[in-house]
Amino acid sequence: MFITRRKNLFLLPDCFLIYKNKKYMKLRIGIIGAGPSGLAQLRAFKSAEKNGEEIPEIVCFEKQADWGGLWNYTWRTGVGKYGEPIHGSMYKYLWSNGPKECLEFADYPFDEHFDRPISSYPPRSVLFDYIQGRVKKSDVRKYIRFNTTARWVEYSEETQKFTVILDDLVNNRTYTEIFDYLVIATGHFSTPNMPYFEGIENFPGTIMHAHDFRGADQFKDKNVLLIGSSYSAEDIGVQSYKHGAKSVTLSYRSNPIGMDWPKGIKEVPLLTNFEGDIAHFSDGSQESFDAVVMCTGYQHKFPFLPDEMRLKTPNCLYPNNLYKGVIFNEFPRLIYLGMQDQYYTFNMFDAQAWFARDLIQGKIPMPSKEERLEDIEKWLKRSTANQTHDDEVDFQTDYVKELIDLTDYPEFNLDAVAKLFKQWLKDKDEDILRYRDKTYRSVITGTKAEKHHTAWLDEMDDSYERFLAETPELEKA
Repeated sequence: MFITRRKNLFLLPDCFLIYKNKKYMKLRIGIIGAGPSGLAQLRAFKSAEKNGEEIPEIVCFEKQADWGGLWNYTWRTGVGKYGEPIHGSMYKYLWSNGPKECLEFADYPFDEHFDRPISSYPPRSVLFDYIQGRVKKSDVRKYIRFNTTARWVEYSEETQKFTVILDDLVNNRTYTEIFDYLVIATGHFSTPNMPYFEGIENFPGTIMHAHDFRGADQFKDKNVLLIGSSYSAEDIGVQSYKHGAKSVTLSYRSNPIGMDWPKGIKEVPLLTNFEGDIAHFSDGSQESFDAVVMCTGYQHKFPFLPDEMRLKTPNCLYPNNLYKGVIFNEFPRLIYLGMQDQYYTFNMFDAQAWFARDLIQGKIPMPSKEERLEDIEKWLKRSTANQTHDDEVDFQTDYVKELIDLTDYPEFNLDAVAKLFKQWLKDKDEDILRYRDKTYRSVITGTKAEKHHTAWLDEMDDSYERFLAETPELEKA
């Protein structure tokens, strides 16, 4: 057992502060965000409590009216009911673009939730139901204050505490809370990068960022230009094709996605400028469009944090300044979850949350700043050596392995998950329109996924009820 002395108090590994006058006070943990990462942190502490550990006082703040983060779909764009920027980028007809077997919770498999095999690529409503199932079982909703947004954070070196200024949006009330640790779980797919192209202000059609995209049915019989060459452009492109767009054009800056696109989808080099509805590209080609969607990525944006506490990073597999991808090196009581570019998602957030919990609980000692920096640089050096997507999968697999090895999070075969990721990459390359019809075997339970009753390209209903219907005829009845 290790004890760290600090002025007139001692920090013990059982999450209590003990003063010399024998007065005990629990540590207070603040969590900003109740999406998959924030919920993972709540679930990690509840797991410790179930195992007989004393846990800190925990308060989680969520600016939306419900949990789920990006999976909490809203029709709204721009600002919400209370004038806050909309967090979610979820859209109708979104289906998982990776196998569910790669994101399965080790302690809450799909079999337990659905009590039957389902296909490997569920729609958003089904995955949201799965996320909710685990946290409902864990009884963590009582820790969350909904419709509450963080406005500002300050840190005192003297007290080693965070002061958080918050707005209760429903009651239009501003108040302050004080915490010993602060967990930032706001995600990084909410604040759009919105580039400018000469002449775009005179484009007569629809212009939006992927963040505000809510469904491809609006593009039926239209010529659509997507600017970008990552997952958003790829998925919105095939969604638009599926829902009847006349043509889909993807403009890339550096490298094309390079899929074997069907007739009606193509890639062109960088957009240079607009003349009315005519887009001009760097190869000299030009074309008329009805709509433009900026699939140009997102910013890591934390306006409630002072400059010295902000994580400043591009979207990458290992952000600088985060020890074990989690602990902000300059302020080790400041924790960031889910800030990486992601192959792994839900189960990686779990691994991070379990690690953060055990640091807070004192079960894992906090290394010195210099030791933390050395570990960060080790991972950064390895990340620069990645050359292929398979290399990136192996990198993130090893990262998640390391976190799980340090905690009591249930072990599972991560090498088998990595193999699934690599197969998924091949399946997409082989047929971008039909890879979602593939099925895989759960690494957790061994259950083989069932083929969905309707091919993805023909399935126009993404509802929970339709998906779980035994046959399309049953659902229609």
